[in-house]
Amino acid sequence: MPVSASNNSARIEKITLSAPSIRCGGCVASIEHALAKLPGVASARANLTLCRITVTPAWGGAALDTILAELNRIGHPATRIDEADLSGETSDGTAQALLRAVAVAGFGAMNVMLLSVAVWSGAGGATRETFHLISALIALPVVAYAGRFFFVSAWGALRTGRMNMDVPIALAITLALALSLFETAHGGQEVFFDAAVTLTFFLLIGRYLDHRMRDRARSAMTGLARLAVREALEVAPSGALRPVAVEAIVPGMVLRIPAGERLPVDARIVAGASDLDRALVTGESRPVAVAAGFEVEAGALNLTGPVDAVALRPVSESFLAQMMGMLATAEAGRGRYVRIADRAARLYAPLIHLLALVTFAGWLAATGDWQRAAFVAISVLIVTCPCALALAVPVAHVVAAGRLMAEGVLMKDGSALERLAGIDRVVWDKTGTLTTGTPALAPLPAMETATEAALAALAARSAHPAARAIAARLPAPNLALEDVAERPGFGVEGLIGGRRARLGRSSWVAEITTGLTEGDGPAFAFEGEAMLRLPLSESLRNGAVEAVSALARRGLSSEILSGDAASAVARIAARLDIAETRHELTPASKIARLDALRDAGHRALMVGDGLNDTAALAAAHVSMSPASASEAGRAAADFVFLRDDLEAVPLTWKIAKRTAKIVRQNFGLAILYNCIAVPLATAGLVTPLIAAIAMSASSIAVVANSLRLNRRETRPSARDSTLQEVPA
Repeated sequence: MPVSASNNSARIEKITLSAPSIRCGGCVASIEHALAKLPGVASARANLTLCRITVTPAWGGAALDTILAELNRIGHPATRIDEADLSGETSDGTAQALLRAVAVAGFGAMNVMLLSVAVWSGAGGATRETFHLISALIALPVVAYAGRFFFVSAWGALRTGRMNMDVPIALAITLALALSLFETAHGGQEVFFDAAVTLTFFLLIGRYLDHRMRDRARSAMTGLARLAVREALEVAPSGALRPVAVEAIVPGMVLRIPAGERLPVDARIVAGASDLDRALVTGESRPVAVAAGFEVEAGALNLTGPVDAVALRPVSESFLAQMMGMLATAEAGRGRYVRIADRAARLYAPLIHLLALVTFAGWLAATGDWQRAAFVAISVLIVTCPCALALAVPVAHVVAAGRLMAEGVLMKDGSALERLAGIDRVVWDKTGTLTTGTPALAPLPAMETATEAALAALAARSAHPAARAIAARLPAPNLALEDVAERPGFGVEGLIGGRRARLGRSSWVAEITTGLTEGDGPAFAFEGEAMLRLPLSESLRNGAVEAVSALARRGLSSEILSGDAASAVARIAARLDIAETRHELTPASKIARLDALRDAGHRALMVGDGLNDTAALAAAHVSMSPASASEAGRAAADFVFLRDDLEAVPLTWKIAKRTAKIVRQNFGLAILYNCIAVPLATAGLVTPLIAAIAMSASSIAVVANSLRLNRRETRPSARDSTLQEVPA
């Protein structure tokens, strides 16, 4: 019988930094490459959508000052933030600054275009030269102010010896202005001030829309951040109330939660009664009545009356912090599509500048007109932007993470979505996963008082559902236990009055008894004495039948891997119409089965909850756990679903399939755009203005396509929802 325990393994603290200068895949690549070379840095991951950098130091690793200095050196200044704080990225004023720049560029573009119309209409001589000069006086300050986003970013990249997507944009605008100034100074008939200003205008529109759509893509994360409480009321031993910062809350501290306030940390109610809105956890808006003894997660809203609650965990380890951490790492996966996009972003800068140079040389050789050649080269620089390709994967993953969050499912990283979309088999644990995890104890056989007390004492030391059911039926023990040890997948043992006793798997208990006793349920025995069997009855988890059936209809077969007895496993398998089962498995046996499936070419999803499932969850192709799972189980799983209903499993798979389709569409859009735009620009058929519009439109199209994942339908009921397809 498996038992649950906390995961107390030592962990290296991650450093989370905010870097607003991250704008493209090239920025991500340069940051990760630079930090990876620092001694003492185990790994570094830049997040394009959140403009974040997560650094994992090695033991005795690099100091924060060293990391910040390196980021400053490569042109990406950063500041440290709380890993669970998602509010800072949306309050930096970038959207407002971009909007002001759009307004200035639009005003300048209108005036320069009016002057250009006069020239195009036939104005010549001194009139034409005057209009050119006035256009220059308007264009130069407008471009200097409105185009500073591109110039500052490009200069920051160039001064550190690297490239980003703003370098060709800044170069194109600068060349257009320089060419126009040259023509104005020499009395030329054609200038391109209108093109430079209008180009800046449309590029800024694209940058602003891209910024707003990324904000929308991460709305699920910022929405969670708004649920975080900054200050709470501590109840002093004297009964007095005093404010305390949420970071200062420690386990054991008693807090007063007034009506209308959210819980700052995970806590257990110790006084008072109220109704709570736990939609964050359950996905259901119906209030839940709570009283003393009820454990509540951080972020739950107290609705009707004040309650006192004792803190169970610090804010950094709270349920809300875990949710935000999972959402914030939605881009972190290194799946196949992410690697393709990263390589494309790294190759972009040298290839596009080489292409522009070859285009300039070709047109100059063909026409002898260096102005025409420069004009075409400028168009090539602008039109070939890797933004769409760089955004193809991360934006889709962030939107999918938000969609899953709305459905009550947490995702650790984007690569898990890619792996889930490719599964062909589902492997289920039984107790606590397919069943409710709260078995009922059948009438106990007659036993001596000493045996009953020993059984209750051992059961009280285990968190396994079967042990909790036994402990709930027996009087509280008053026995001292020595050398208590928990054996994941087997049970719990200890010395009681100098005699060894075991409670758990019958074959394990039989090792210290006079023989194996037939029957169902866990076993108990003193060393050298007869075995006592404890029959249990189980209830299927809500939606189990529908979930297994929905997956089977879509070609995903199921099997059960359980440590329980054959008869108990067979009963559950028969009710769920699962043909393949394996019983009395140890954690090692479960891993061996998953390895065998992998060797046979299968890609299995493992769904489990217990401490004994932890290794199997980590070893599977992809894995899921319910929120009721052990801490170690949740840490090992790629997805954690918050609802009690197993509808989350087929629903998450469908969203993963839909996300994979969206990512492929995004790649197709980006590749199609470049296949059409680059030849046209090289052939001289695209002006810089049209190139700017096309480049911005390609990025916006990719983000808009990803946002289609947010489309959802009203589910008629929890029981029917597993059968509903994710909308196209």
